[in-house]
Amino acid sequence: MSSVAASGPAIRTQRIRAIAASTVGTTIEWYDFFLYGTSAALVFPTVFFPGHTLYSGVLLSFGTQFVGFVARPIGAMIFGHYGDRIGRKTTLISTLLLMGIATFLMGLMPSYAAIGAAAPILLVILRIAQGIGVGGEWGGSVLMSMEWGKQRWRGFMASWPQVGVPVGLLLSTGMVKLFSGVAGSSFDTWGWRVPFLFSIVLVGIGLYVRLRVQESPSFTELKRQQAIVRQPVWQVIKEKPREIVCSAFIRMSEQAPFYLFITFVLTYGTDHLGLTKDSLLNDTLVAAAIGLVSVPFFGYLSDLIGRRLMYGIGIVCIGLYAFPYFGLLNTKTAGLVLLAIVLSLLFHDMQYGPQAALIAESFGPDVRYSGAGLGYQLASVIAGGPAPLIAAPLLRCHVRGTSPASVVAASTTCGLRESGPLSQFFAGARGGPYEHRRRVRRASPSADLRVPRHRDRRDKGGPGGPG
Repeated sequence: MSSVAASGPAIRTQRIRAIAASTVGTTIEWYDFFLYGTSAALVFPTVFFPGHTLYSGVLLSFGTQFVGFVARPIGAMIFGHYGDRIGRKTTLISTLLLMGIATFLMGLMPSYAAIGAAAPILLVILRIAQGIGVGGEWGGSVLMSMEWGKQRWRGFMASWPQVGVPVGLLLSTGMVKLFSGVAGSSFDTWGWRVPFLFSIVLVGIGLYVRLRVQESPSFTELKRQQAIVRQPVWQVIKEKPREIVCSAFIRMSEQAPFYLFITFVLTYGTDHLGLTKDSLLNDTLVAAAIGLVSVPFFGYLSDLIGRRLMYGIGIVCIGLYAFPYFGLLNTKTAGLVLLAIVLSLLFHDMQYGPQAALIAESFGPDVRYSGAGLGYQLASVIAGGPAPLIAAPLLRCHVRGTSPASVVAASTTCGLRESGPLSQFFAGARGGPYEHRRRVRRASPSADLRVPRHRDRRDKGGPGGPG
């Protein structure tokens, strides 16, 4: 029985499975990625870069982290090609295995004291593999969930893979905190390895869930219509370059602040403010737990008021909060530090909830995996990776927190500019495709295919389309 022609209960079952498969997969992917970021801030300077000053060791650790960001667009192109050619499901299994195996091997890595310079070289190679896996994961997870959902609730459906970020952050931070307490002074020797090795268990769970979900109805219909594009990456670069570039730039206002909020803050708090590692990790756990609710809530809200409006509110909040955020941290008061971290991720979620649908709706279903993934991951090179690298040296030259706050403010300015003028957010923001979807028939999940190839006008209104 075709998944598209399936009965109502069967479709509802597959929707639930698609949400679970997408969310579990992205949870594992981001668990691996955040685990590396936390370790780069707290452990790797001494394990893989001994003999350097604290500052240079941290800078080198964040440098290896940046390598993973550079690899993400490569992963988006590789897996985007196969995701649009052979299907979302098969491609997502491959990304999961690549990311999980690379992380597991990191837990077995010998230190610099054991094999010398070969240790950081191997670390960089595995980091590249991680980045390629994450680069191919996001687009497929979002499409698997979004394309199984009703069109009028695409913001909500596409937000569920985004929930993998707070869940992954929660798991990785919790594991680091747990084994930091168990290992004690031996954490830098063996305790940090256990969370990396644990990732292989999560991969097994993810494979079980993903193998049970059917292929996306949109891709199934593409195959039925024999509308598969031979070279989807080249096709989308040629036909929708503006949408790709705009997708990357609007992510600046979300991604650059986010990596300062969750990784750089650990270095800033422990080395410059004298706060304890455990207290910062506890605060991050609280903020991540709130994200389990806030991310899908803001995705749902974007279906009601429009994605541009919801995203624009998030950009403004992050921009206005940049300097107060570091001001709260600088008080060194436990309650205010907790408030700073919780609010930072809450404002981030205002953008992250609607972001997946906002980007994916810019591309037709035949090139959507390639286009959405490439646009999304290009931001890693211009925002997520450089942000901690830029903030770290600036911090040495200026008043505490002032320069990192400037990085946050600058990124939100770029994001607001690319998202459109403020008048588009607050005047007529509900007149875009989101409001149109509320008037559209209650279509089947494959309804977005009932238009000519490369003429998917219902997908306008994303980063590169009219608001």
